[in-house]
Amino acid sequence: QVQLVESGGGLVQPGGSLRLSCAASGSIFSINAMGWYRQAPGKQRELVASITSDGSTMYADSVKGRFTISRDDVKNTVYLQMNSLKAEDTAVYYCKYTVRPYKLTPYRDYWGQGTQVTVSS
Repeated sequence: QVQLVESGGGLVQPGGSLRLSCAASGSIFSINAMGWYRQAPGKQRELVASITSDGSTMYADSVKGRFTISRDDVKNTVYLQMNSLKAEDTAVYYCKYTVRPYKLTPYRDYWGQGTQVTVSS
C-alpha cells in the first residue's frame, strides 16, 4: 500500500503565499506522475497542476504564472508553491500519485487526505 500525507494548508490573505507538501511512503516501485487537485464547496474536483516522471509540468489556466509544482524524488515528495493567492483559490487541495507499487503490477492512483486552503482577509 501507498500512503500520502499532505501538509501546508491554512488561512492566508489575498496576495499571500503557501507551499503544500505531499509525502509518499509504502510500497513504491516507480512513480509515473504526481498531481495536485482542488475542490471548492459545490464544485467538482479539478486538476490544478501535474508533473510527470521526466519533469514535464502542466497547469490549469487559472493558476498559470502563480503556482509552481515540483518534486523531490529522494524524499518521494511533491510540492505546490502557491503565490499571489486569490479568494477563488479557496478549496480543499488533494495530491495524487500514479504509482506502480511492485515491479510487475500496473500503475494505480493514490490520493492524499486533503488539506484546506482558505484565502480571505
